[in-house]
Amino acid sequence: MDNQESNLEQGTASENNQVDNNEMASLLAAEGTGIEFPQAGEIRQGMIASITPGQILVSVGAKSEGVISGKEYEMIPPAELAELKIGQEIPVYVINPEDQNGNLVLSYTRAREEEGWQIVEKMLTSKESYHSSIIGFNKGGLIVPVGGLRGFVPASQISLSRRSEMTGDTPEQRWSKMVGQPVDVCVIEIDRERRRLILSERQASSETRESIKERVIDELKEGETRTGRVTSLADFGAFVNINGADGLVHLSEISWDHIQHPSDALKVGQEVKVKVISIDREKKRIGLSIRQLLPNPWDEKAANFQVGQLVEGTITRLTKFGAFAKLADDVEGLIHISEISEKRIEHPKEVLKEGDTVTLRIIKIDPENHRIGLSVRRVDSMAYADMDWQSLEEDLFSVDDEDEKKEDKKSSK
Repeated sequence: MDNQESNLEQGTASENNQVDNNEMASLLAAEGTGIEFPQAGEIRQGMIASITPGQILVSVGAKSEGVISGKEYEMIPPAELAELKIGQEIPVYVINPEDQNGNLVLSYTRAREEEGWQIVEKMLTSKESYHSSIIGFNKGGLIVPVGGLRGFVPASQISLSRRSEMTGDTPEQRWSKMVGQPVDVCVIEIDRERRRLILSERQASSETRESIKERVIDELKEGETRTGRVTSLADFGAFVNINGADGLVHLSEISWDHIQHPSDALKVGQEVKVKVISIDREKKRIGLSIRQLLPNPWDEKAANFQVGQLVEGTITRLTKFGAFAKLADDVEGLIHISEISEKRIEHPKEVLKEGDTVTLRIIKIDPENHRIGLSVRRVDSMAYADMDWQSLEEDLFSVDDEDEKKEDKKSSK
């Protein structure tokens, strides 16, 4: 009985030892398979064993270190390469578990890229935003790095406030000053095969057109000059965007010249300087002017005239209250009905008709309202006799001077 129990115990122990040995072998096999035989395409965490010019050896728990060399070494950005140190843990991508020379071939940049794609794929699903900075641009928008990848933010996906800062007609003029600025973006499209990563700043921003306009209106002051861009044209004027908010340039405030439609002077997308002439904070309206920042041709033309001066004018229009006459330099003046005749008349057509050329007296100049008052009945007024005589003398002296110059030229020949 004792012998039987002893044999049973020995058999049990032997079986246990066999099971333990089998489990250990399985564990070792599994461990060996997982560590010693990396698979092509997998990403592993490795430790830098050595760094020499043109080559980095990385320990990934295999029988020998893996190597990063050739074009895989050259693809590492110089700034990142300078930061790598022996003993540092880095991700590596297994290109070839064993090449013809028996080397485990690794890539650092492909591992970073693969991790990047995994990051942006998660972001596309979660819709979370990513904080980065603008590193470049092309003709269509901005370049922003996300998770080691270069993403593209099309112009249509740039935030309203940033778009309002755009000035100029070339990509260099529009985008260059934004390089280096911080930016929050969301992933909106991924195409690994085409290496296409599309980002949106607008979707990551909480700004709305209304909130931006409120902010701009709070910042604006009447009388200041701003640079904006024409966004649309209407019969009554043009809308110009300044810092994200649209203001109206009324038709009468576009040009000193008479124009029929804003398109006669402006085009959509054109960059213009505007003066803020009114702000209605309650209705959130901004009034702008372009012409008030331009030289006023009327001032220059009117400088050639003075009150009391006799001028020739052509009657252009007749109205119940008077007649309009065009003077030299295309300056128009008004002859009030009371200044047409010494006799009382009911309508200017009793004395004048359109196309008549008449001698007129300037009796008023109003620079602020661009008006010149004219008179027919005061042409022979004694109140201006001295001025008329002086003007006549100047004309006579001018004629005499011209005659003398002609005589001098003849005698010199």
